[in-house]
Amino acid sequence: MICTILYNFDFIFVRIGGLQDARLMMSIEAEKDSNYRYSPVSSADVFKALGELDEIPDVICTGGWWPRDHYEYLHGSDVHVGYRGVMKSDVIIDKRRLLGRQVEYFSSSHERSHILCAFGMSSLLKGTPCYALVWEGSIGAFYEIDHRLNISRIADVMNEPGHRYALLYGLADPSFNKNGAYSLHSDAGKLMALASYAIRKTPSVEEQQLIDFLLQDCVHLEPRACNDLKHSRYYNVGLDDSEFRNLAGIFSDKIFDIFYQFAKANMKKRMPLIIAGGCGLNCDWNTKWRESGLFPEVFVPPVANDSGSAIGTAIDAQFHYTGNPKIDWNVYSGRHFVTDPFDSGPYDVYETNYELLADLLANDLILGWVSGKYEIGPRALGNRSILAAPFHETTRVRLNEIKQREQFRPIAPVCLEEDAAQWFGCDHKSPFMLYTYHAKTDALAAVTHVNGTARIQTISFESNRSLYELLVAFKARSGYGVLCNTSLNFNGRGFINKIKDLSAYTMEHNLDGFVVEGRVYLLKGSDRYRTYLQRPNCLSGTFSL
Repeated sequence: MICTILYNFDFIFVRIGGLQDARLMMSIEAEKDSNYRYSPVSSADVFKALGELDEIPDVICTGGWWPRDHYEYLHGSDVHVGYRGVMKSDVIIDKRRLLGRQVEYFSSSHERSHILCAFGMSSLLKGTPCYALVWEGSIGAFYEIDHRLNISRIADVMNEPGHRYALLYGLADPSFNKNGAYSLHSDAGKLMALASYAIRKTPSVEEQQLIDFLLQDCVHLEPRACNDLKHSRYYNVGLDDSEFRNLAGIFSDKIFDIFYQFAKANMKKRMPLIIAGGCGLNCDWNTKWRESGLFPEVFVPPVANDSGSAIGTAIDAQFHYTGNPKIDWNVYSGRHFVTDPFDSGPYDVYETNYELLADLLANDLILGWVSGKYEIGPRALGNRSILAAPFHETTRVRLNEIKQREQFRPIAPVCLEEDAAQWFGCDHKSPFMLYTYHAKTDALAAVTHVNGTARIQTISFESNRSLYELLVAFKARSGYGVLCNTSLNFNGRGFINKIKDLSAYTMEHNLDGFVVEGRVYLLKGSDRYRTYLQRPNCLSGTFSL
């Protein structure tokens, strides 16, 4: 058994992963359970993870990160490897004592962890040569991997692509502290949403100067440098400015094109491409890579950002000790939902019935949805979700109000796999919400972004039985096997994982109710629920407890 604790000294969120017999047993992120985004690991997180192990791990791993101080920067550390490094020699192999027993100790770099995570979780067989791209807040590099899993860095194409990308959003955002040291992690996803509003491709002279400034050759571009741009019309202009939204799209295309042109000129072996790093969550860029024609296959793991680093470190350790870099994994490898006693007085409670749920959703009730273990990675993939009917623009507005976030943010659809081609032109599995597709109908307004695209997740009976059954029932009720799917979380926090938190969220954020493992809780104070009860064919009385 391999247990990874990814220590992170810059308040990036942390993951604890366990591998046994080349199988991912669990993956626990510190931000989940309603903790703040990018929370550091705590002693409570360690105890939670260790409490779920049946035996002492054979190997303990720690992932690499930035040096903690000047001495460590100069001399290294015997505790963990640093941020960069892709060679097999860029690891620490030692022994430690754990609970009176000697165990193996392993640490490898943050850079290697991204690459090994993507390769180990991909469908590529051991020994398959491929290319890799790691692009994130700090790293923007291409690599080549040979049949022995030797990694060579082809080139650092751009330093800090993710940071530079998010910094444009901060430039226009009056609330962003431009005297800080880094951009905000959350701003990258917001700019991705805004980029879709662009209606022109060519920058003005001023915009090109701004792009050149953001892409200048430097080790680190500090936000305080933006104070040199106070003369720009985009400085603190706000996120509703239509010309800034054009610039967001132009800048997004520019960053992608720099990487694309390098790959086109230098990567001609027709090998698969694996992608890791936070920029791997940019669905527009992933779609462009897949459609580029440069690679016969493109794989992006659902934990492309730092949420996959501990898994990658564990895979690296497994490869070192066993020679096997591949794992069996399931995206639903988090923790089970905590259903301690709570005050259910504000709710009418029913046994779960998919026909009832489909009818509730078809009547525009919005429900929290909890099933099984939470999903790994940052995207809600149907086990910690908020679900709603996909037909009306007003539903998207209400969902963003519930989420307490900007109205330009899109809502993703979850769709029956067999219906994805009909409604979104997707004729293959897309289970992790990592690519964009063009909607083929105007009927799905709540899940269609301003540019006509949707970031779909496809569902099959095998991938998520409960959600599949609900989609089948909703299709029978409405004609569409599609629902709105957005993450179940307080603003700025990870997934909700306790029923007390879920109840508080429902009442504070005006959900109409929630579903937890076999029971439906409908809020008596919800106007939509009261209206639903007045319907002559209301199903609710049949299923009341």
